[in-house]
Amino acid sequence: MRFFFGMVLLTVSSVSIAQDAKDYPNRPIRIMGGGVGSTADFLSRFIGQKLNEKWGQPVVVDNRAGAGGTIATDIVAKAAPDGYTLSMGHAGTHVSAVSLYKDLPYDPVRDFAPITRVSSGVTVVVTHPSLPVSSARELIALAKVKGTLSYGSAGNGTISHLTGELFNQIAGVKLQHIPYKSAGFALNALLANEVPVSFLSPVTAHTQLRAQRVKALAVSGKERFPSLPDVPSAPEAGLTGMEAELWFGLFAAAKTPRAIVIKLNEAVVEILNRAEVRDAILKQGAIVRPGTPDELGNFLRDELKRWTPIIKASGIVAG
Repeated sequence: MRFFFGMVLLTVSSVSIAQDAKDYPNRPIRIMGGGVGSTADFLSRFIGQKLNEKWGQPVVVDNRAGAGGTIATDIVAKAAPDGYTLSMGHAGTHVSAVSLYKDLPYDPVRDFAPITRVSSGVTVVVTHPSLPVSSARELIALAKVKGTLSYGSAGNGTISHLTGELFNQIAGVKLQHIPYKSAGFALNALLANEVPVSFLSPVTAHTQLRAQRVKALAVSGKERFPSLPDVPSAPEAGLTGMEAELWFGLFAAAKTPRAIVIKLNEAVVEILNRAEVRDAILKQGAIVRPGTPDELGNFLRDELKRWTPIIKASGIVAG
């Protein structure tokens, strides 16, 4: 009898979950998109618009800057597991935060249901036009002479920050780190010449690079980036080893029904595989990376294994 009733409960539960997925979404979806002007913000708005067109339900981007994106991410970790509150996660929120924040209020693996990777890219070494350098080598030489140059990042523990520290280690200099609430704030600080150097996503700096209001000296990769063909790769710029992938992935709260996760995955992957979407995101400075929920989960675990010992060895701290 216990077995019989157990099977009945399991069947009822399965039917209920399937019905939830069939009806999903029937109200607005919220994506925690990080700070205004960040890559996470851009991707959240872009995909949100496409999901709105596909499903006819509003997709609202909720911008919560600060603490390297962990404030916004924690909201998703504690949200109802129903697929209506999503996180545009990245290396800062789901990898480096584990080492940097002693009291991180969430676990990036346990507290989230992966949906799909969205994109990957690089960071760009950018300077204010007034800085008398035209290459990474000249920046390094100037930094060694002055000894007081600073760089702005998108926040403690973000890839923007980690790339800056990799630059310091590889170049043998000590640019002073100035963290901002988000990439958008860091870009504004660079434009205002509050900081002469920054390490930013091509998505964030796209408009200002085209307008030549900032100068790009190198990208954080072994090869030149497709959307910035005239900017030297790290090895070409004399920065061999400065490799830092700027990735983004969509997550829901843990225990979100698998059927809803799959429905979200199929919708977002279909959107990302559209030729016009790939081209539009590439023009902004990122490459689409659609995949399965399990692929994102495995990728996240691999990134944690790679970066955690590097961060701890570097002595980087939040705050």
